[in-house]
Amino acid sequence: MLNYIADSIVYGLLNLPQEDRLASALHFFIYDGLKVLILIFLVVSTISFIRTFFKEESLRKLMQKSRFGIGNIAASLFGAITPFCSCSSIPLFIGFLKARIPLGISFSFLITSPLVNEVAFVIMGGLFGWKLAFLYAFSGIALGVLGGIFLGSLNLENQIILDDEVSGRHLGQMPTKFKAKLTFALKNGLKTLKKIYPYVFAGIGLGAVIHGFVPQEFFMEYISQYSILSVPIATIIGIPIYAGCSTVVPVIFGITANGVPLGTSLAFMMGIAGLSLPEAIILKRVMTTKLLAIFFAGVGIGIILIGYLFNFVSM
Repeated sequence: MLNYIADSIVYGLLNLPQEDRLASALHFFIYDGLKVLILIFLVVSTISFIRTFFKEESLRKLMQKSRFGIGNIAASLFGAITPFCSCSSIPLFIGFLKARIPLGISFSFLITSPLVNEVAFVIMGGLFGWKLAFLYAFSGIALGVLGGIFLGSLNLENQIILDDEVSGRHLGQMPTKFKAKLTFALKNGLKTLKKIYPYVFAGIGLGAVIHGFVPQEFFMEYISQYSILSVPIATIIGIPIYAGCSTVVPVIFGITANGVPLGTSLAFMMGIAGLSLPEAIILKRVMTTKLLAIFFAGVGIGIILIGYLFNFVSM
């Protein structure tokens, strides 16, 4: 349906040719913008509705008491099976925060969800062997678990700036009747949507411009040479691009076939999938610059280490 709407506006109403770069950017903006906004409303509303059936304080204490990173492992595994890009993972991340799931566990999901992709897993297994494919999946999940544990240990809950007050209701004052529960959930979803949508438009808009007007060769030429700094360079260069792993996979394996080491290519893909600038713009609405910088730096270092690991094992 969203693709039909985007097609109708771009190629029907505006009558832009499909090969036109403006058409590509505009289609990207409409489709992804609507997708993320709808996800934010539906996910936050659904989680808010579910919250009304539980005592949040008990749930929060239970998650906080999870030992040996069990909560982080569960969140990372859940992230690994969700086919979301970085921006599409944010609605669930916000839902976790609103449900008062500990910050570190919420970050474990946010880190893993865009990094581990089933399409990339299958293609990597077919082209490079299942040993490397499983190492890819394990590395992404491990990064989510360890990154979440690290971020949770810093006690940065005060750096979250998304308030949780809806219609004057606070923790422990949830509605009891079904209609009131539904009203509470929809109001919570709508209120969150109103706060987030300008940042969604800004982030997706930036991604659309890069998608439509910046050729992929512009980024590839900087990582075509093998050197000790190729992995961090590839990670940094990937950040401005906004795309999911499944979209980037053909490009990644194409440049690998042209001589770029697998770990360098994988770092480029993970930088695109897990640390996009559009994601940063949207996250800026729900966390401080300090926490955003720590999140990006921690995940970036993890991606670089994974890149070096894959370059080593694939030699």
